[in-house]
Amino acid sequence: MRFEELLRNRDTWSIGDGCSAGRVLDLLSTKTVFLVVREFFYGTTRFDDFVARIGTSAPAVSRALKQLKAAEIVEPVLYREPGSRARDAYRLTEAGEDLLPVFLSLMQWGDKYLQEGRPPLSFVEADTGRPIRVRATADPASEATSNDIEIRLNPAGRRR
Repeated sequence: MRFEELLRNRDTWSIGDGCSAGRVLDLLSTKTVFLVVREFFYGTTRFDDFVARIGTSAPAVSRALKQLKAAEIVEPVLYREPGSRARDAYRLTEAGEDLLPVFLSLMQWGDKYLQEGRPPLSFVEADTGRPIRVRATADPASEATSNDIEIRLNPAGRRR
């Protein structure tokens, strides 16, 4: 990347706290928060399922959900199982769904540089089976939503 002429002298300006990347890192500030977002994309909606699938404590998941709710990334929705009291499940808001490229970018980078052998999962277009890739581009391209993506197991993938 390069700066326009006005910004080339880095000693004359600072973005400070206005950096959007810094703000995203503040929002996704813990591994648990990020893994909760991952689980939303994997279809998880209920508190107990987040705890079980992430493998962390209930208080940590509760803090993560509160943080994401305060940032309007998730919203509660009531559900009731027969014979039980009404409880909150959660779903992504539009802002939460817009984290999909962020999530996929990190997964794609990790698959390339941190996995030994094939990664455990692949993300493909549900209708065609073509791999999903995140790229910086100026070309107009159709955007996939999480509903357009199928997650597949890579049998040769190894877990660390």
